[in-house]
Amino acid sequence: MSDAEQDADPEAPEPDAPADSEQATENALLFGEWDVSEIEYSDPSTRRYMNVTPIAHTQGRHASKQFQKSEVSLVERLINRLMQTEENTGKKQQAQRIVRDAFDTIHSRTEDNPVQVLVEAVENAAPREETVRLKYGGISVPKAVDVAPQRRVDQALKFIAEGVQGSSYKTTTSAPDALADQLIGAARYDVQTYSISQKEETERVAAAAR
Repeated sequence: MSDAEQDADPEAPEPDAPADSEQATENALLFGEWDVSEIEYSDPSTRRYMNVTPIAHTQGRHASKQFQKSEVSLVERLINRLMQTEENTGKKQQAQRIVRDAFDTIHSRTEDNPVQVLVEAVENAAPREETVRLKYGGISVPKAVDVAPQRRVDQALKFIAEGVQGSSYKTTTSAPDALADQLIGAARYDVQTYSISQKEETERVAAAAR
């Protein structure tokens, strides 16, 4: 096709369009496999803080902006969380491979869209109540407080990453299999899963401090 024909084609993408524009991501697939256009959300409180896009690496464009982490794809935030260990620090390509392989394992086990499983896992593992410590005259007193929606998502990702680290470090279980187990278990609200057990424990302690 000549340059003149490309200019005449109304459906041809603009060469200067940014990578995260609606035109560029309309038909894109996460990791070239998974459709993220029809993800369903059951928790309205965390919906606005869980952005799902087919872009798994934004190269830190939101790093210097306050509270802009909610604009980053939930998948990339999970990848970043997996890097926050002594062994995986800075190894983003390795963390991406772990998530990509885990998604393949989830699909082979459940036949569901693994991105949908991730969203359900985060919604289920997000604590609704936690404990803070208030000081009265030098005495520290625990007090139960509601968790902000953005922090709920942060805590859920933290619990999932800790569960993967605990079940794969110095064991025969690979990191992709451990991540797949954590996401499937959390999506099904299995209390034996680390992230769900941590959420339940956090809410139990908060209930005792009301």
